[in-house]
Amino acid sequence: MDRCFDERKDAMLAECEVDPALFQGMLQRLETFVSPFADQLATPEQRGHLGDYVAGLCSSVGRKTSETIAYFHGQDRQAMQRFIGWVQWDHRPLLHELARQVGEVLGEPDGVLVLDPSAFAKKGTESVGVQRQWSGRAGKIDNCQVGVYLGYVSRREQALVDARLFLPQSWANSQWRRVKCHVPPDVVFATKLELALQMIKANGAALPHRWVVGDDEFGRSTQFRRDLRKIGERYLLAVPSNTLVRDLQAQPPAYRGFGKQPLAPFVRVDQWCAQLPAEAWIRSEVRDGDKGPLVVEVTVTRVLAITERTQRESEEVLVVTRRVEDDGVVVHDYWLSNAAPATPPAEFAHCAKARGRIELCLQRSKSETGLADYETRSWQGWHHHQTLSLLASWFLVCERMRGEKKDADYHCSTTPHGDRHAFVQRHRPTPSRPPGSRNPNPTHPQRIRQVLSLEKTQTSTAVAGASTEMT
Repeated sequence: MDRCFDERKDAMLAECEVDPALFQGMLQRLETFVSPFADQLATPEQRGHLGDYVAGLCSSVGRKTSETIAYFHGQDRQAMQRFIGWVQWDHRPLLHELARQVGEVLGEPDGVLVLDPSAFAKKGTESVGVQRQWSGRAGKIDNCQVGVYLGYVSRREQALVDARLFLPQSWANSQWRRVKCHVPPDVVFATKLELALQMIKANGAALPHRWVVGDDEFGRSTQFRRDLRKIGERYLLAVPSNTLVRDLQAQPPAYRGFGKQPLAPFVRVDQWCAQLPAEAWIRSEVRDGDKGPLVVEVTVTRVLAITERTQRESEEVLVVTRRVEDDGVVVHDYWLSNAAPATPPAEFAHCAKARGRIELCLQRSKSETGLADYETRSWQGWHHHQTLSLLASWFLVCERMRGEKKDADYHCSTTPHGDRHAFVQRHRPTPSRPPGSRNPNPTHPQRIRQVLSLEKTQTSTAVAGASTEMT
C-alpha cells in the first residue's frame, strides 16, 4: 500500500512540474496582450496606467487594490486611484474587444453563453448599489453589491466576457446617491434579467454559440424565457424543484363521457421525477471532472409550464440531471429548454455542466486577479476594476492554454527585443523616497520583473491541488 501511494504521489508531483521555458517572454506577451485594449483609451497616461494595473492584477500582490498595485510599481497611489475610481474613460470598448478575442480563440459553433450573478459582501451604505439583498455566496440576505456576469464556455476553455452592476431601485430613484457615486444619467433601473439580456444582445454576435445557460434565478422567470425565444436563442435554464409542469407525453385521465377531454394534471418537477422508472434515465459522461470522467444521468420529456398554459406555442422540454456526490448523496437538477425534444441527452448534460465551469471562472478571477478586491465606491470605479480584472483573467487563460500547447503563439509579440526592453523599463519603479506616515506602504515596492522572475524561472514543484490551475 505504501509503495502504491509513493508511486502515485511521485506521478502527481511530476505532473505539477512547470517547464521554465513556459515563462520565457511573458512580459513581451503581456505587452502585446494589453496593446489593443490600451488603444481604446484617450491619453498616454491612461494607457500606461492600464498596463500597470493589468500587470499588477496578474502579479503576486496579495490584496489587489489600486493602492497596493501602485506601490507594487513604486508609484504614488493617488494617480492610480484616480484612474480607477474617478477618471472618465469608457470601459465598454475594452469589453467588446475582450469578447472578440474570446470568440476568436475559444469559439465553437456549439459554444455556450452562461449567465451567473455574483455578490460582493460590503459594509456600510456608501458604495454604489449596496443594500441588503440576496447573496448567493453567503446563502442569505446580506449587505452586498451584486454583479451579473456573462461567460463563454467551449470544449477548449472558458472565460468571463462581460459584467454589469445591479443597481437596486432604491439607488436608481435616489438623486443624491446617484450624484455622490457618479452614476451616469442614462443609467436607469434594470432587473438582473434585463441586464443579462443586454449582455447577450451586446456580445452574442462575437461569441459563436448554440446555447444560453443560467441558474434558477433566470429560469424561474417566464418572461425571460419568452424574451430569449423572441431573439432566437436556445436556452437551458435551471428551475426550482417546485416548478409546476404538465407532462405532454403522459397518459391523460380517462374521458368521463362529458365535457372537455381531460389533460394530464400539473405536477411539481421533483414529484414527476420521483415516479420515473429506472429505464427512463440515460447515462452520459461529462469529461471535465477533476477526478476523471464525471457521469451524470439524464431524462427528458415535453412539458407545458403552468405559467405558459395561456400562451400559444409555449411547449418546452423538461430536462432532469442527477449525479452522485462523493459522499453518496444523489443530487437532482431541473431545467427547462426550448430545444427540440429530439436533442441528444448528452448535449443537454454538456450544457448543464457549463454552469459549473463559469463558477470556476469566477473563483479563479477572485483568487488570481482580484475580482473582489476593489476599494472604490463609484459607478465607474466598480466597472473599471471589474473590466481590468476580466482582462487579466483572460491573459492567464491564454497562458494556461499556451502551457497546454493550445494556440501557444496567440499573444506572442512580433516586436523586436529592444521594444521588450523598453516595456520592462517602463514598468520599473521610479526612484523615490520611502512613503511616509501619510502614505503607508503595506506592500513593499518591487519591480515586476523581479517578482515574476520570467526569464530565469527555475523548475518549480507545486502542490497536487494546484495542478488543476495549470492543466
